[in-house]
Amino acid sequence: MRLTSPKSVLFVGAYPKPAPLERFVSGDLALRLQSLEWKVLVTSRRMGRVARALAMPLDIWRWRRRYALACVDVFSGPAFAWAEVACAQLRRLRKPYVLTLHGGNLPAFSRLHPGRVPKLLATAAAVTCPSAYLWTEMAPLRPDLLVLPNGLDLQRYALPVPRPPGHNLIWVRAFHELYNPALAIEALDRIRRDHPLARLTMIGPDKGDGSLRRTRSAVQRLGLTGAVAFPGAIPKRDVARHLAQAGVFLNTANCDNTPVSVLEALACGLPVVSTRVGGVPYLLAHGRTALLVPPGDARAMAAAVGRLLADPGLAADLGARGRQLAESFDWSHILPQWQELLAVAIRPTASPAGGAQAN
Repeated sequence: MRLTSPKSVLFVGAYPKPAPLERFVSGDLALRLQSLEWKVLVTSRRMGRVARALAMPLDIWRWRRRYALACVDVFSGPAFAWAEVACAQLRRLRKPYVLTLHGGNLPAFSRLHPGRVPKLLATAAAVTCPSAYLWTEMAPLRPDLLVLPNGLDLQRYALPVPRPPGHNLIWVRAFHELYNPALAIEALDRIRRDHPLARLTMIGPDKGDGSLRRTRSAVQRLGLTGAVAFPGAIPKRDVARHLAQAGVFLNTANCDNTPVSVLEALACGLPVVSTRVGGVPYLLAHGRTALLVPPGDARAMAAAVGRLLADPGLAADLGARGRQLAESFDWSHILPQWQELLAVAIRPTASPAGGAQAN
């Protein structure tokens, strides 16, 4: 099949509108490749899981003459089946594809499905993951697994100005039980016993599982109505501005990988207090680039924040070292690696034996 350009790629994943494409990790990559004159297609932007699941194989087929290879997002849970269906369609079309592993739950999912996951990984021209954590957990299933971190545009984040941590706390994540937003409220309640001026801003979309409602209920129950703000989802271009107004960043997740929101906080020089889960300890060093606490422990999180508020020197040191760490994730380092990988994957010899060319 003759293609107009070998530099043409289809991204397969969940990128629902009206959220801008850049909000999604693979969507951001797609836009940056497009700026470098790659021909880029994306599926699916449909609203609703059923609509997206139906659109993906249809788009893979109807656009088959417009792309040379595909990049497929792989998540755990029901979304894993989307990747299986998409890759089966790509194999029928004899299209090479690169898999990108996402989510801190994927290792546990792999143990529950010891047949499905290695089988899918074996069919790809290449498999990438964004963290040393996922590499450690998933490499036994695919020995040549590649680590390509999530990219960050440091130009969006002003160089940090030395400042005391202040009493403005910030949380940036989707409201979903995986990220345990109510823990931030419980921690704030404890923090205000010693620091009554402490306030919390919680930014992110509602994923519809009741987490936002439960978080608001906790605010009411604990009498924190005037101390917590819920701006909702905001454009990515505005994240840095909100971070610049805060003094401490909270990450309350029960399960995590390499959260972009944490990288953004590091880029802004914010001291980070995070739960010690999944890939977080692979990314952040306790006492050096962040303070890490056990998951679900409001007392420990409050104590860590209190430590920063009482020791501005520690907060400044964490912020400075965090900024240095964030610089290694700049797109100027990550994007050339993606271009090289995709260029190799497009070549017919890139597919593993019995892999992407197999039916």
